[in-house]
Amino acid sequence: MNERQEQLKALDRLLTIMNELREQCPWDKKQTMQTLRHLTIEETYELGDAILDNDLEEVRKELGDLLLHIVFYARIGSEQKAFDMADVANGICEKLISRHPHIYGDVDVKDEEDVKRNWENLKLKEGKKSVLEGVPRSLPALVKASRIQDKVAGVGFDWEEPQQVFEKLQEELGELQHEVKEANQEKIEAEFGDVLFSMINYARFLKVDPESALERTNKKFIKRFQYLEAKAKENKKSLKDMTLAEMDVFWEEAKKL
Repeated sequence: MNERQEQLKALDRLLTIMNELREQCPWDKKQTMQTLRHLTIEETYELGDAILDNDLEEVRKELGDLLLHIVFYARIGSEQKAFDMADVANGICEKLISRHPHIYGDVDVKDEEDVKRNWENLKLKEGKKSVLEGVPRSLPALVKASRIQDKVAGVGFDWEEPQQVFEKLQEELGELQHEVKEANQEKIEAEFGDVLFSMINYARFLKVDPESALERTNKKFIKRFQYLEAKAKENKKSLKDMTLAEMDVFWEEAKKL
C-alpha cells in the first residue's frame, strides 16, 4: 500500500471512529458546536506551544486533536443536514484552486508579495466588502493587529521602507511620553495602543512574528524566575525578604544558563 492509500485509510478510520463515538459515547453524544468551541481554541493554543518548543512529537499529537475537532464539527453538520466532511474538504479545495490562478490558471506572479496581493483582490471579487472582513473579532488584540496589518499591506496600504516604520514608532513613543507628563490616563492608554500597533508593524518589516517573539520572551522569563525561586529556596530565603541586589545575583546566573 502506497503512502497516499495509507493516509486515506487512516482518515477513513478516524471518520468511522467518530461516527461510533457520536452514536455510542454519552459524552460525545451531548456535544454541540458551541460546547466544542472553547476546547478547539484550547487545542489550537496547545499546538502553538508545541510549535514554539519545536517538539515535533507533540506537534503530531496536537494536530491529531485538532483533526478530531474538524471531523467532530463535520459530523454535527451532517446531522443537521448542513454539510459533511466531503463538503468541508471540497470547499477548501475549490477555494485553493480559485485563489491560486498562478498555479491553476494563466496569471503570472513574480514573488510571494504578488501572491498575497492577488489573494486579497480575489476575495474582494468574491463579494467581500472589506479586506478586513477575514480578521476574526475574537482574536487576541496582538494577533489581530498583526493580521490587520498583513491584510491592508496585501492591497498596497503599506510603508515602503523599514526605516519609515521605525521613525513612526519613535514618533508614537514621543507622543506617549508627552501624555505621561500630562498625566491624562485616557490619552496615555490611547498612545500606548499606538506604540504597540507600531511595534507590531515594525516586527512585520523585520520578518518577526510578534506573538511568537513575545511568547518566547514569556517562556524565557518564566524559566529564569523559577530558577531564582529555586535558588532562594535552597538558601532558605523568601523572595519577599530578599533585596533586589540579592535576587539579581541569581537572575544573572539564570541568564548564563
